[in-house]
Amino acid sequence: MITFGERLRAVTDAHGRLCLGIDPHSSLLRQWGLSDDAAGARSLALRALEAARGRVGIVKPQAAFFERFGAAGYTVLEEVIGTARAAGFLVIADVKRGDIGSTVAAYGEAWLAPGSPLEADAMTAVAYQGLGSLDPVIELADEHGKGVFVLTATSNPEGRGLQQSVSPTGRSVAGQLARDVAVRNASAVGWGSLGVVIGATEPITASGIDPVLLQHTPVLGPGFGYQGTRLSTLAEVYGVAAGSVIPTVTRSVLSAGPEGLEAALDEHRLELEGAAA
Repeated sequence: MITFGERLRAVTDAHGRLCLGIDPHSSLLRQWGLSDDAAGARSLALRALEAARGRVGIVKPQAAFFERFGAAGYTVLEEVIGTARAAGFLVIADVKRGDIGSTVAAYGEAWLAPGSPLEADAMTAVAYQGLGSLDPVIELADEHGKGVFVLTATSNPEGRGLQQSVSPTGRSVAGQLARDVAVRNASAVGWGSLGVVIGATEPITASGIDPVLLQHTPVLGPGFGYQGTRLSTLAEVYGVAAGSVIPTVTRSVLSAGPEGLEAALDEHRLELEGAAA
């Protein structure tokens, strides 16, 4: 069976590493002249997928912006994920689920199990109960060639006190979690199937993360574009791990409106290609 790491690498080789986030914010729906409801979210999301075809190979719908519409929102999210996967996109469900035991296992079944209405190619997860708390999700992902991206260092200032605090190992909490993920990927050839989420708004070393450890671990990098970080600074932010980063752009593309999506994506792609040259 092809692993998620191998699938991810194949997609990035074919289409580049840029990931398009699909977040139907209320403000974006208003800007697009759409209703702030499930129907509006559907129109935005499907138009974004249309623009992304042939330009990027990875999309990341943020579940919260669909969940806020209840059952109707989930129906739209199912359609968006299914449409994206049928079109050949690799879909990362940005759900940030985390718990223990049978509960976290059920989260994994919802987002990663083959045949689930919400089946994606990977999901984001929270492991501040310990990386081992995600074992049922990770095992399910491995069984079916799926991926899990573990929230490791976020860009919000409120999180830094916890994430940068020093654990009994002498490493920061974020640094220890990144190391634990990297250790699990050690046997992989190329990229592993377990990734980390590390925000791009400051150098990862500020969180006590050793970039050397992450050269074979996929790094989902939100924070580019709208939050101020330029794709051209990829190496400055992630150091030697920059080659493993999947940079995500969302509002800096979607705010271009339905007629400007293609041009905005092309601009970001060119900037990323220049940074990787």
